[in-house]
Amino acid sequence: MEYKFIKYKIEESVKLLTLNRPEVLNSFNREMAHELFKALELARDDEKVRAVLITGERRAFSSGQDLKEILDSGGKLLDPGVVVKEVYNPLIKIIRCIEKPVVCAVNGVAAGAGANIALACDFVLACSGASFIQSFINVGLLPDSGGTFFLPRLAGLQRAAALMMLGEKVTSYEALDMGLIYKVVEPEVLIKEATAIAKRLAEMPTKSLGFIKRALNKSFSSDLDSQLELEARLQQMAGMTDDYTEGVRAFLEKRKARFLGK
Repeated sequence: MEYKFIKYKIEESVKLLTLNRPEVLNSFNREMAHELFKALELARDDEKVRAVLITGERRAFSSGQDLKEILDSGGKLLDPGVVVKEVYNPLIKIIRCIEKPVVCAVNGVAAGAGANIALACDFVLACSGASFIQSFINVGLLPDSGGTFFLPRLAGLQRAAALMMLGEKVTSYEALDMGLIYKVVEPEVLIKEATAIAKRLAEMPTKSLGFIKRALNKSFSSDLDSQLELEARLQQMAGMTDDYTEGVRAFLEKRKARFLGK
């Protein structure tokens, strides 16, 4: 597939996806959102891809929705609920449901939907100069793209409410303190660090990583008994993989395991 607004490459089983509208801080139009969704869909179905890394071109990760695109030809505002359903909900769902790890490298501002797409990923690394802002309130809207789902679970109700209602920008270090992201690194090593994590994940038992992700997703709405039952069921499935056999044999033979993602 040819892409106009994202870049991609596959290296050592890692698919690197770069949002590529730098002249507008990688804000989302429908076409870029569709391209990102399609790239993630292809990564999901490609056995050679065992991890995904998402970042932004140049000085921003993404400033969120391109507001110029929510006007029709007559200058009338489009229904934002329709935009959310058609553009952002599919992206959040595939990031969470693809049973491969998705790493995000936030290289600058992550605002609005851009921030929440990042927070939906499994690991978020940010450079020291990056920032996060729930900018929806500034245009009379509320957070979408999973913001009202993930933020309370990551930061707690009080902080989530403050982030959403006050719309204040937080630095990458503040985001780290709040538990929103995994790690902060200097800008010049961000992609190197994020790629190293993605490549490490790509060498691990892919099916087990997917089961972990499935269990984490279910934990958001599960009670203890249901979660224990799910763990037992997924553990049984993990125990049927080739990587489980290889892992046990490698341990007993005192050598490094060679996982193939099967």
